[in-house]
This record gives sequence, C-alpha cells and structure tokens, in this order.
Amino acid sequence: MTEQHINYQRVAKAIHYLSERQAAQPSLAELASHVGLSEFHLQRIFSEWAGISPKQFLQFLTKERAKQQLRKSSVLEAALASGLSGSGRLHDLMIKAECMTPGEYRSLGAGLQIAYSVQTSVFGYCLIAITQRGICKMAFFDEPSQEVAVLQELQQEWPAADLQRDEPALAGVFRQVFSGRGDPAAPLRVLLKGSEFQLKVWEALMAIPHGELCSYQQVAGAMGIPSSVRSVASAIARNHVAYLIPCHRVIRSTGEFSQYRWGAQRKQAMLVHEAAQTLR
Repeated sequence: MTEQHINYQRVAKAIHYLSERQAAQPSLAELASHVGLSEFHLQRIFSEWAGISPKQFLQFLTKERAKQQLRKSSVLEAALASGLSGSGRLHDLMIKAECMTPGEYRSLGAGLQIAYSVQTSVFGYCLIAITQRGICKMAFFDEPSQEVAVLQELQQEWPAADLQRDEPALAGVFRQVFSGRGDPAAPLRVLLKGSEFQLKVWEALMAIPHGELCSYQQVAGAMGIPSSVRSVASAIARNHVAYLIPCHRVIRSTGEFSQYRWGAQRKQAMLVHEAAQTLR
C-alpha cells in the first residue's frame, strides 16, 4: 500500500469524523487522536491533500453549505442550456462523451478491445478501463483484495470484450484525470453504455459545474421530468464511470450526502477536494 493511499484513507477518516461531529466543532487535537496521528502530521497531510486545513473544512463543508448550494436551483438548468462550461479544473479536462449505438449495446462488447490498469489515486485505488473510443469504466476501491471484484464487474459489463491489463497505455490517462490539467487538443473521452434514459441522466450529470451540488429533484426537474426522481436516482446509481461522470455531486435535498456506489466517505472526500479547488 503506497503512502498516497494511506494518506487518502487518513484524510477520508478525518473528513468523516468532522462531518459527523460538525456541530461540536472538534479541535485539531481531538481529530488527530481519532485518526491516530500527531496534530502536526495530520495538519500537514490534510492540507497537502485538500489544499485547506481541517479548520477551514469545518467552516464551509457542512450540511448548511450543502443546503445553500441546493438553493441555487438554476445552476443545473443554466449549465444544461449552455453545455459544459466553467473554470473548474475538472472541466478544463475537456471531457467529451460518446454513446454506444443500440447494436453495439446488444453485442455486449463483441470485438472490442479494452485495456485497463489499476493505480493509486488521490481517492484510493482506482481502476480505469479504456477502448479506442474512450474511457468505459472508472471505479474506486480501498483494499488490494477488492481488485478481483472490480475486475469481475468490468467483465460482467463487457462480457464479450477482450480485456487486457496494460499499465503503460493508461499511465497518461491517469495523469490527465487526476492532475486537473487537460489538453484541449486531446480531450478525454468517455464511452457510455446504457439505456436511452440512463444516457440522458449521465449526460445531465456532466453539466453540473465543478464545485457545485445538486439534488436528485433538481436533476429530474432540469431534465423536464420532475416526477421521475426515483428513476433518475436509479440511473445515477448505475453510473459506470466514477468521478468523470460526477454522480458524487448529487445529494439529497436535505443536504445529506447519502450513499455512494464507491463509498460515502469517498464521496465526501471528492466534494472536499473540489470545494477546496474553487477557493484557490
């Protein structure tokens, strides 16, 4: 296990502790004791990872902040009307989405070559799988032993495809995804495979601006189907491309972060990371 992954787990644990006890405003000493580090060490790795201190995190990433973000009911509508835009670092990656045709969907990936790699990232272990047309899967996990289950999931999603592990081929993709520096001349592409309704929901997620939050109700409303909140939530939960298709930016209308396919603590960590970037 790399030092980067260990530090992610420590920061995620700290974020969860602060979120759960926000009202009590725990001190740095309390937090350090909970994580099992010295105050100096925790302050350093938290600030290096998130770009803000634990105290600054308490000041803005709380349920009240989430509720204030959710009051911006026009954010998603405006983004959908104008297309992907904004100065957020993730949007600077120039992500382009392409959807599989119905025929390709039915073929289950027959004749398709998929290269994949597993590396450590700022959010833990990460698997990225890519075809000639774009990234077809991105998933996170916490322990090396969970890699087998993630690979099985990839195989189930593309049962007729030829899967090959290729670390060198994916090295540049990992750098581009997590560095936050994109090349407009070579945009990242994602290949989406799902029902027509799921594709529409996932494309709507890509319109949520970097650092913003939306509720499931707001996503459904922006798509013109306000009575289909449950169906929208189900489609969001079936997203196969974590982070790049930002389902982590959708939370409950109460401000609760709720569950996340790749872990609730990881979802909080992603939101902290993005919120910190907007302050830079």
